Amino acid sequence: MRNVTTGLSVVAILFSGAIFGFFYAWVCSTMWGLDQTDPRVAIEAMQAMNASVRNAVFFPAFFLTPVVLALTAYMIWVQGQKAPAFWIAAGAAIYLMFGLILTMAVNVPMNEALALVSVPEEIEAAEAIWSEYSSRWQFWNQTRTAASGVALALAGYGIARLRTD
Repeated sequence: MRNVTTGLSVVAILFSGAIFGFFYAWVCSTMWGLDQTDPRVAIEAMQAMNASVRNAVFFPAFFLTPVVLALTAYMIWVQGQKAPAFWIAAGAAIYLMFGLILTMAVNVPMNEALALVSVPEEIEAAEAIWSEYSSRWQFWNQTRTAASGVALALAGYGIARLRTD
């Protein structure tokens, strides 16, 4: 059972780190870069990125992180290590609520609405669309980034507290 728990712990940290890094990259480079470009280009680029993100590489980190964290916590709890299991389960709950569910409830509908927008030829019209979208989208992305970082930290803390005897 120890080998299973070790494997799950590694996957839990890997998935948690991957999704935190994914959201973090949007915070510190992607959106800032799009905000600096022609808003017509920003709209088209965001539409393309949103269309491409639904793929097999993104799926495990985005959808399976809370599952792997919860399963890891359960396996550790069954082994009698309640405190480490609690921290990992807390990470799972935080990511589930403020990472996955928040994304599905806020960012995805915003992305779907942007996908329906025809990019206007007039830069002023594009600027109005982009600035409204970008500021709101970034707020919620920063929220899910922070939550994902907290989930990763909690999982790491829980794993670090595991007894090896």
